Amino acid sequence: MSLAKVYTRAQVGISAPEVTVEVHLSNGLPAFHIVGLPETSVKEARERVRSALTNSKFLFPEQRITVNLAPADLPKEGGRYDLAIAVGILVASNQLQAFQSHHYEFYGELTLSGEVHSVHAILPAVLAAEKARRCCYIPQGNDQVASLAQHCNRKAVSSLQSLWLDLQGQDTLPLNMQYPTVKTHSASSHLDMSEVKGQSAAKRVLEIAAAGGHNTLFLGPPGTGKSMLAQRMPTIMPDLQDNEALETAAVYSLIGHSINLKNWRARPFRSPHHTCSAVALVGGSSNPKPGEISLAHNGVLFLDELPEFERKVLDSLREPMETGKVTISRAARQVDFPARFQLIAALNPSPTGSYTDKRATVDQVLRYLAKISGPFLDRIDLQIELPRLTTGELQSAEVAESSDCIRARVNTAHTIAVNRQGVCNALLGTKELMQHCQLGEYESQFLGTATDKLCLSPRSYHRVLKVARTIADMAGREKIALVDLKESLSYRALERLLTQLTRY
Repeated sequence: MSLAKVYTRAQVGISAPEVTVEVHLSNGLPAFHIVGLPETSVKEARERVRSALTNSKFLFPEQRITVNLAPADLPKEGGRYDLAIAVGILVASNQLQAFQSHHYEFYGELTLSGEVHSVHAILPAVLAAEKARRCCYIPQGNDQVASLAQHCNRKAVSSLQSLWLDLQGQDTLPLNMQYPTVKTHSASSHLDMSEVKGQSAAKRVLEIAAAGGHNTLFLGPPGTGKSMLAQRMPTIMPDLQDNEALETAAVYSLIGHSINLKNWRARPFRSPHHTCSAVALVGGSSNPKPGEISLAHNGVLFLDELPEFERKVLDSLREPMETGKVTISRAARQVDFPARFQLIAALNPSPTGSYTDKRATVDQVLRYLAKISGPFLDRIDLQIELPRLTTGELQSAEVAESSDCIRARVNTAHTIAVNRQGVCNALLGTKELMQHCQLGEYESQFLGTATDKLCLSPRSYHRVLKVARTIADMAGREKIALVDLKESLSYRALERLLTQLTRY
């Protein structure tokens, strides 16, 4: 036959739209054309495919070859289409027979010798192929990562010749090769909450944040353990489900990040420097790439020295913190990246370190804290001030509670919330909030009075309710009690500090 059709997939953000590779051989002067909005790296596939076929002892057709990559309005880039184009030529020239192409998909970049090299973003492709119920032929270098998609049928190929032998039934490649995996709770298993001395109130806040998925802010002078606590947050968070781990691994595959199968279920921890730009934090460039907030998907984003970040950089987080995704719009394309992260921020309450050291005026402190906008602060559920450690606490030999003990309680409270409403408490919508966070008459009256006195915004009011719901879950209470509301309202440290400073 002179016409062949094989399937592969493109990369658009975390999605992998299907691409049909149509190959037509016709009479005329020998030529090789690729159409369908290919970029330069795809056009160069002509020379790679020609040399790979020749060096693999196949016959390169001396005809007019037209390759169409459909749909035509989807930009194509990279060397991921090489293998599919080569297979299409073999089918069209009758060098590959008895081949049902609609059951298979092909990914891989060809070398001039006919070997198949790995490509980026293989996980989104194999996950999409799984939904289409197709078997994937993928480079051997990508097979270990692709094995994370447990229900996808795949075969790893090292060369064009081995692929041909398998499709012809002469030398069958192994299907769904398995790799040993070890499930761990954290990529930084050497970190443990027991190493943090004192700060019992801050540890309580972290436990609430982990159980309910709440954003947290640490306020305190240098050396009080803000960074230490934040770094140990992943060690007490609920266990990551397989579908969540796959989403996170798929994001990392977009940037060519190697995935360690020993801890691929560990929650990511990202800590960008305060000099990073909005594009580095949120994502972007002409060819959109995921930023730090997407790399922290289903994990922790730690922003240390919060007021040192540019205000527009911090405000760029406001929408992703609400929606759990970020949309990067450019002239050529629009891409959605997941960004369901848990924010932990830390700051000194004064440019000199402490607002009580009398080295900065009230105006200087307010100017420093004013770098954090009110709408951004509204989206932080828990705010707590960390006091300086006493000498007795520093020299204490008492062993604090370990991360394993705290994580056991967190898992229990998290399971209660998920069984009740399907999501963690921080993700409750307005409708679900009214259903699962109902208050008694006295509790409702108390919260209303507190809201008026503290001048809480409607968003802050809802976040106080969500935190109280988490505290009640941790105590095993079906309904929110007055003590839960009082504790939730006590975690508004930065707002109290601003109120205190503006009195003078």
